[in-house]
Amino acid sequence: MRSVVKWMLMTVVLSGCAVVPSSPAPLPGVQVAAGISLLPGTFVPGTQPDGNTVLLRGQDALVVVDSGRHAQHTDRILAAADASGVPVVAIINTHWHLDHVAGNAALRTRYPRAEVYASDAMEDALHGFLADYRAQLQALIARPGTADPQALAGWREEVARIDSGDRLRPTRVVTAPQDVSLGGRHVHLGLERNAVSGGDVWLFDPATRTLVAGDLVTLPVPLFDTACSNGWRQALARLDAIEFARLVPGHGAVMDHAQFAAYRLAFDHLLECAASDTGAVACKAGWLRDARTLIPAQDDALADSLLDYYLQVLRAPPERRNRYCRKDMK
Repeated sequence: MRSVVKWMLMTVVLSGCAVVPSSPAPLPGVQVAAGISLLPGTFVPGTQPDGNTVLLRGQDALVVVDSGRHAQHTDRILAAADASGVPVVAIINTHWHLDHVAGNAALRTRYPRAEVYASDAMEDALHGFLADYRAQLQALIARPGTADPQALAGWREEVARIDSGDRLRPTRVVTAPQDVSLGGRHVHLGLERNAVSGGDVWLFDPATRTLVAGDLVTLPVPLFDTACSNGWRQALARLDAIEFARLVPGHGAVMDHAQFAAYRLAFDHLLECAASDTGAVACKAGWLRDARTLIPAQDDALADSLLDYYLQVLRAPPERRNRYCRKDMK
């Protein structure tokens, strides 16, 4: 991978084909690099999250990486697109989790010609995980005595998101790593088949050496709901071989390569602790210690709560723990 990226960077320098376009004003959000900004997601206990959204400005168009879950988040994307003065030409979904794809429907309504790049794992999810989740939500909605109007409204909104399935599907299925030109911006799309979701797409912008990793990197903790933990560990090793200067995670703040190395080490230690007889309290403390420089102190309680659940996932019987691991891959 390192040699491939070096070759790609050399090609960019010699040919001048990768353009970091100048813009009249910076894109809204956190400025990540030239022509790239971050609209941070939210991760609030007791509510469903929104993932990070990354905006890349090309010569004549905007690229949106992940579209969030809630309308408030999608409205921020639409407002940013309006402020940019150029249309959205492409939506890239790093994976199929609703907090990264549900905003597709509104974006595609506003920009019907936008292409959607994602893996084919979305199709499996719509007939598997998301179908099961929808059935659970319907059962909660139909249950007699449901008294919390806010919870009821939230469940119905989730069902509506799943029911927009046709608007969530990709128009350009990413089946292999590829170089693409989107609105005049040249990027590389990578694909991990056995990590977080069965088909994780990542984006590398060689002109700025920016890696958009999706949920291959998340804070305050890794999210193992639909993951193959050992395959995920191998995917992180492959990301480490890319000569990026900065990485945008699916949740959390932008990090440099040294910080990613710390994340990777903390991830490895967490898996090793979960596979041992060490108590959950010690495993959680180890994660917070290893990832201390990456996690704001105010997120410690959230990290502790999430790890209570994910350590149970990691310590489940093999048939449950490995149910999302592809049998055709090591």
